[in-house]
Amino acid sequence: MRRLWLLFAQTVTVGLAIWFIVATLKPDWARVTGGSLHGVQIASSTVPLLEAPASAAPAQDSYRNAAQRSMPAVVNIYTTKGMKEPNHPFMDDPLFRRFFGEQDERQYSLGSGVVVSSEGFILTNNHVVEAADEIEVALADGRKAVGKLVGTDPETDLAVIKINMQNLPSITLGHVEQARVGDVVLAIGNPFGVGQTVTMGIISALGRNHLGINTFENFIQTDAAINPGNSGGALIDTRGNLLGINTAIYSRSGGSLGIGFAIPVSTVKTVMESIITTGQVVRGWIGVEPQDITPELAESFGLNRKSGAIIAGVLKGAPADRAGMRPGDILVAVDGKPVNDTTEMLNLIAQLTPGRRVKMTVLRKNQESVLDITVGRRPRPQRQEQE
Repeated sequence: MRRLWLLFAQTVTVGLAIWFIVATLKPDWARVTGGSLHGVQIASSTVPLLEAPASAAPAQDSYRNAAQRSMPAVVNIYTTKGMKEPNHPFMDDPLFRRFFGEQDERQYSLGSGVVVSSEGFILTNNHVVEAADEIEVALADGRKAVGKLVGTDPETDLAVIKINMQNLPSITLGHVEQARVGDVVLAIGNPFGVGQTVTMGIISALGRNHLGINTFENFIQTDAAINPGNSGGALIDTRGNLLGINTAIYSRSGGSLGIGFAIPVSTVKTVMESIITTGQVVRGWIGVEPQDITPELAESFGLNRKSGAIIAGVLKGAPADRAGMRPGDILVAVDGKPVNDTTEMLNLIAQLTPGRRVKMTVLRKNQESVLDITVGRRPRPQRQEQE
């Protein structure tokens, strides 16, 4: 028994000696061939990990190609607005100014924009640039340029500015008429000034109106995060095409609650082309104040229909007044196109060319009559729902 114990002790001693020599002279061998002795790890100092093979192709559920295609065309917009100094006699006193110093009487704001033409035309929201004294545009590649206001359309909250640069990366306009609720969309902008940011969501609804945000409303609703600074940025599809311009959010705290609104590219294209061509947007107008038909109004007027727009008021001397339209009439068709509500009526009349004679069908005392109206030009907005 003693002989066996001596043999075991010698074997262990020789083994430890060999291990010490290998670990000292060839540490790599020790890491590869290491094991454990009496439950104590004496070998590998690294843990083997599984790594995926390197690949340049995006994962199946990645939208990196859409983002990379559109991000260069989305810019940051910085505006400066001068503030009027208070009209106080002390402000004219040089001694007063010497002791109390000159104060920065300017306001700064931040927004986003989308390059729609390689020639330097940029689309953004009207509320981003309205009343701005200075506009600075920062491109995604770090370049900066002074922006010049081309024109605005407050009734859709859109504006076009231009920078003196050529061969800019521009975005591709998509087809919003093919979009459906549930489609994945990406919002690109500069929220809170942190830098260009991409958020993902879906289209929650189409054709949102009666929100009281703009005069002409046909919003895309999305749950992609839109925050202050995103205004004027791009809402794109999964191919990187522009579907809308991010404009507003519903929020109680000022941050995103998953209810954001974008102006669809169909509206954007019409307004943009008009501003670039003429510097403004020209719309048709007949001079009436419309009101939706409610169950209470239908009962009060003894109506058997729930579609159309009740004419609550007619502006004296306006095209509708000259054609014989009266308060209480129900406008049911414009140029042969049916009117379902006031929103549709506003849009149909706005699309008419000023100076054109158009037939409009009204219901008066449950009898239809056709009025021949010469369309006027819609006045510059005063934030009131008149048509």
